[in-house]
Order: sequence, then structure tokens, then C-alpha cells
Amino acid sequence: MRYIPNTPDDRTAMLAAIGAGSFAELISGVPAELLLKAPLRLPPALTEPELMSELGAMAASNVDTASNACFLGAGAYDHFIPSVIGHLATRAEFATSYTPYQAEVSQGTLQATFEYQSMVCELTGMEAANASMYDGASATAEAALMAQRVTKRAEVAVSTAVHPHYRKALRTYMRGIGSPVLELPYSSGEGVTDLDAMRADVTGSTAAVIIQYPNFFGCIEDVAEAAKIAHDKGALLVVIADPIALGLLKSPGELGADIAVGEGQPLGKSLSFGGPYLGLFACREEHLRQMPGRVVGETVDAIGKRGYVLTLQAREQHIKRERATSNICTNEALIALMAAIYMAAMGKSGIRRVAGLCVQKSHYALDELVKRPGVTRAFSAPFFKEFAVKTAKGVGPVNKRLLKQNIIGGLDLGAHYPELKGRMLVAVTEKRTKEEIDRLAGCF
Repeated sequence: MRYIPNTPDDRTAMLAAIGAGSFAELISGVPAELLLKAPLRLPPALTEPELMSELGAMAASNVDTASNACFLGAGAYDHFIPSVIGHLATRAEFATSYTPYQAEVSQGTLQATFEYQSMVCELTGMEAANASMYDGASATAEAALMAQRVTKRAEVAVSTAVHPHYRKALRTYMRGIGSPVLELPYSSGEGVTDLDAMRADVTGSTAAVIIQYPNFFGCIEDVAEAAKIAHDKGALLVVIADPIALGLLKSPGELGADIAVGEGQPLGKSLSFGGPYLGLFACREEHLRQMPGRVVGETVDAIGKRGYVLTLQAREQHIKRERATSNICTNEALIALMAAIYMAAMGKSGIRRVAGLCVQKSHYALDELVKRPGVTRAFSAPFFKEFAVKTAKGVGPVNKRLLKQNIIGGLDLGAHYPELKGRMLVAVTEKRTKEEIDRLAGCF
């Protein structure tokens, strides 16, 4: 009775309080066809030691990046995580804190979030950032909704070179409000968004043009030209940026973007089987009041001392739903804290160094791979840490061979782009060694 401490007397008393004579009477409103006709076929209950042993055996079957060199990216990356992040983020003051509605007792959490927002602005070249979103996909969809509010338009144009999962999330959001989503094609040779098609397809009805930088194929888009095309038609440009890449590349803000979003997982968060992750969201100050989510502001108290508060609170759960900027009612505070610690610990030069290593090692990896028979480069555009290669032997067989050598191979692009069957998307972060890269190439 450790987990369900209701005795028969407890059940009788509860049913009496509800006004039901039996459990069957309690659930009489459930249609008969939905009720079980026989007990579930479950194995006998295990003792706690047996259960722990069983779960341990199951966990041991997982492939992890501690014992395997990981070349799989596609939105989640195996970057080095400084030990200071775990030591600070798991302190009880942070790990147990809740939404800081009472500013007077939440100054530490509020200041950490304010610093996070400030550093996100530094990276993205924007003037305002929120306290974080759920992940990169939801941040992208929220950016589209924000652009609709700003422009009073409905259509959203998104590059097909944007992460497939992000595009699915975007369509889910837009379906609910009946907004059309136009997909802009990519150049099959270069691997970047077809700007001529963008010029032709973006119209006076377009609220947002959405591109990724670098894009899903790892290729670096011409953000400045995309911004010009969008602005010429009165649309906003939304850029989904890799925060590590911004250590080297010009920021979205410098290149004319109106809203910058992205996945914050590379900033000190482990892969963790896909989450929880962190949605980055920043914009120009003129659009601040249309930005979704929480915002922490700096102020002074009655005696002039610096303090921090949740500001612009006329949104979400604080206001009527039809007047809210978004239905997101929280933020990823602990993950945002980890990102803030990562950015502060690495600093400007550290993030630039990580980005430089990603560039150097990924280009070395491509050079080694294309030396192998039947392996060719898939796209010609410049890339950051991720690139696609075509292999004559197929992606599946190669990945099976790699796994036997304790290497997690790249993504089969054919799973998301049928026209790219036989292409593998390979990610190379600063953690990959020359020996690991050489082993990867040898398996081809």
C-alpha cells in the first residue's frame, strides 16, 4: 500500500461522500464499449530491488554519447558542458524556486533571468528578449503569431530548409487560427533558400518570412537579402539561429532580422533524449509589447536600490485570453539559468572559440569523407558545423556499421526529404576528436 494508501474503509467513506454506492456506480457514465472486459495482461508485481534491477537493465541498452562518438545533430548537439553549470544550477535556491511573482523574495532568480535576457540580446543583436520559451519549435511558431499581430496579416512564408519539426509545429499553430502557411523551396544544388522564389512568393499578404541560420542542412543563409525581400513587401523577417554559430557569424539583428528565435540546448544543456530544452526569443524594441512570454525588468525600489521584477505582465494568465499575446504561461527558468551560466562562464571569446573549433573540425570531416569511394558533398553553400553527404551505400547500412564501431552516425535526410534519399546529415561539434573523425571516415 505504499503508493495507493486507500483501505476498503477509505474507499467506502469516499464513495459515500460523493453519493455513489459503489465504484461501478461512480463510473457508470463511461460508455460500456470503453470499459475493460478483462483485467490488463500485466506481469506480476516486482519487489523494489527487482524493479530497480529491471529498469537498470533497460537503461543499459541505451546508446549514449559518453561511450559513443556522436555525429548526429539535426537540432540537438553534443557540445561540451562546463562542470560549473551543474554545480550552480542544482543549488536548492534555483532548483526548487517557482515563478517569481513575489519579487521581494525572488531577487536571485529574477536577476539570473535578467542576465540571461541580456546575453541573448548580445548574441542575437536584438534589443529585447523574453525569459525563454519551451523550445526552438514553439518559439518559431510564437514568432509567426507575433508577426501577425504586428503586421495585421495572416500568411506565413517559411523556408523548406527550416527544421522539419519546426515547420510541423508552425503548421499546428497556424491550423488552429486558419492562417495559410507557404513553403519556400530550397536550391537543390546550394542547399539554401531559393531567393528568387522568395521574391516571387512573398506578397503584401505575408506577415512573416521565416528562415534558419544556419539552416537544417547546416548551410549559411543570406539573411541580409532575405530581410530586404521581406521588408520590401512589409513583412517581418524571423531568423531561427544557432546560438553557438553566432559566436562567429553576424547576428540576425545586424543583418536586418526583426525577430530572432532558436534552440538554446547548445548553451550548456545535455541531449537528454530530446528535452526539456530551451526556446530563445528576442526582438527589436519597437515590437516589445507584442512579444510573448515573461519579461524580467530592472528597476529601483523606494530607496533607490536596484531590483528586478516581472514586467509587461498584461499578458498570458494575467489578462483575458482574447487579449493575451500568447497562451504560454511559463518559461524554462532552470534551463535558461543553465544557458546564462554557460554564456557567462564561456564569455565572448569562449563561445567564439567553440564556434571556431566546430567550423574547423566539420570541414576536416567533410574533406576526409569525400576522399572515400562513393561519397560526395550534397550541397555547395558554406556551412558551419553540419553538412550533408551523399553515400552510394545508403545511410542505414552505413549507420549500422558505425554503431558497431561505437559511433552514432548522422541523420538520414530521406526520412524528411524524399528527394534527398541517400544523403546523410553529419554534425561535428568541438567535442569530436581527430581520431573519432578519422574512424567515422574509415567506416565509409
